[in-house]
Amino acid sequence: MRLIFFLIALFVNIAALRSAEPLELNSDRELFIDHYLIEQLNGVSLLLHHPHDEGPVLNFDKPWEGPFCGYVTVIKDKNLFRLYYRGLPEAGADGSNIESTCYAESRDGVRWVKPNLGIYAYKGSKNNNIILKNAAPVTHNFSPFLDTREGVNPKEKYKALGGTESSGLIAYVSEDGIHWKRLREKAVFKKGKFDSQNVSFWSQKEQRYICYFRTWTKKGYTGYRTVSRTTSKDFIHWSEPQKMDFGNTPIENLYTNQTSPYYRAPQIYVSVAARFMPKRQVISREQANRLGVNPEYFKDCSDAVLMTSRGGNRYTRTFMEAFIRPGIGLENWVSRTNYPALNVVQTDSTEMSVYVNQNYAQWTANLHRYSMRIDGFVSVNAPYKGGEMTTKPFTFRGDKLYVNFSTSAPGEIKVEIQDKTGRPIPGFTINDVHPLIGNEIDREVVWGNNENLKKLEGKTVRLKFVMKDADIYSLQFR
Repeated sequence: MRLIFFLIALFVNIAALRSAEPLELNSDRELFIDHYLIEQLNGVSLLLHHPHDEGPVLNFDKPWEGPFCGYVTVIKDKNLFRLYYRGLPEAGADGSNIESTCYAESRDGVRWVKPNLGIYAYKGSKNNNIILKNAAPVTHNFSPFLDTREGVNPKEKYKALGGTESSGLIAYVSEDGIHWKRLREKAVFKKGKFDSQNVSFWSQKEQRYICYFRTWTKKGYTGYRTVSRTTSKDFIHWSEPQKMDFGNTPIENLYTNQTSPYYRAPQIYVSVAARFMPKRQVISREQANRLGVNPEYFKDCSDAVLMTSRGGNRYTRTFMEAFIRPGIGLENWVSRTNYPALNVVQTDSTEMSVYVNQNYAQWTANLHRYSMRIDGFVSVNAPYKGGEMTTKPFTFRGDKLYVNFSTSAPGEIKVEIQDKTGRPIPGFTINDVHPLIGNEIDREVVWGNNENLKKLEGKTVRLKFVMKDADIYSLQFR
C-alpha cells in the first residue's frame, strides 16, 4: 500500500512540474551559474571554476595611497577601463580626512596608469591622481558606476554613493567620471551601517536603481556583517531596506558584497564577495613583524566567494567553497586582504577579469588581476563516463541556439529539443544533432538539415544535453 501511495505522489509531483509555467528566456543569455534553468542532473554536476592569478597590476605606492588602499571599483566604459579606490596611507577611524579617492585607467585592463589630474593638492602639489579629497566620510568608501538607464542626463552619466552611518549615503554625479559633484547636500539614504563598500547600479531587469549596503545581523555593530538592499527610481528617494536572504546556508561574515549585473547577462546579478573570518589567525606576531604588517591587522583572514541574485532580497549560494583562495605566502593571510573589486570586466576576446586587493596593511599593498574564461564562473560538468542534463520548460525568441562549451578530444555534447512533456521533437533529436566537439565561446548547434528554430519560437520546449568529458557554461537563443 505504501508503494502505491508513493507512486501516486510521484506522478502528482511530475504532473505538477510538467504543468508549471515555463521560464521566459527570450533572447537572454543564460549561464549555468545556479539551478535556475536546470531541472535534472544525471551523472553530471555543477562545477565551480577558480580564476587564475595573473599577478599584480597596480601598486599602491604613492604617499597618498599606502597600505590601507581599498574598496576598489573597476568600470569598463567602451574602450577605456576606469579604476577607483580609497587612498589611505595610515590606519585611522572610518571617514577621516586623510582618506581620498584615487583614479587609474587602462586601455586593456592589464596595464594601468595613474594620470596626473591636477585637481586636488597633496602636501602642496597637484601632481597626483586624486579625484576626491576633503570630502569625509564619503572618501572612506566612494563607489561609482556607469549609469546605463535609457535617457540618463549626460551630465550624470556616472553616479556614486559614499558615506558612513554618521553621514548616511551621499550621492555624487559626474559627466566624465573624473570631476564629481554632490547630487544634493543631504544624504539620500540613512538606514544602514555603511561601514563597507556600498554598491549601486541601474537594473535593466527591475527598471530601477539598486543599492546593496552593509548591515549587521544584531544591534549596532554586533553579530555578523551582512547585506541589505534598497531601490530607487530617481537615485534620490530610496525604499525601505530589505535584509538579504541567503537560503538554507551557514551565516558568514561578508565584508564586501560587490554585487552587479553580469555584463553579458544583466538579468543575473553576480556577487564576488569578501568572506571575512574574524580572529582566525594564521600568522604569528613574529611573522607579522617580519612582513611589516600593521600590528592591528594580522589576526584575521579572508577569501572571496561567489553568490548570485536574480532580483529581490535573495542571494543564491550554490557553492560555499571559496571562489578565490588566498595565495601562497603569509602576506596573503592577514586581515582584510583578498578583497575583490567591484565588477567583472572583459579584457580579451575569450577572457574576463576580476581584481583583488592583496597585501593589505603592508607597504607592498597592491591590486592583482585574476582571469577566467568568458561566462566561466560555473559549468555543467560531465566526467569521461558521461551523463545528462535536462532543463526546465521554457520559451525563447530567435532562430538559432548558441552554446559556450569545452570538451576533451574524445569528449562531446549532444543537444536534443523536447516538447514540454519531455518528448523529443522530430528533426531535433539526439540522433539528428551534430555533436559539439572542441572549445568555443559561441558555437551554433545544428540538427540535420534544419535551417533554423523559427518554427519552435514561442513554444514551450526543453533541452536535453547528453555529455561526455565536457563543460557547458552558457547558452543563448538569438
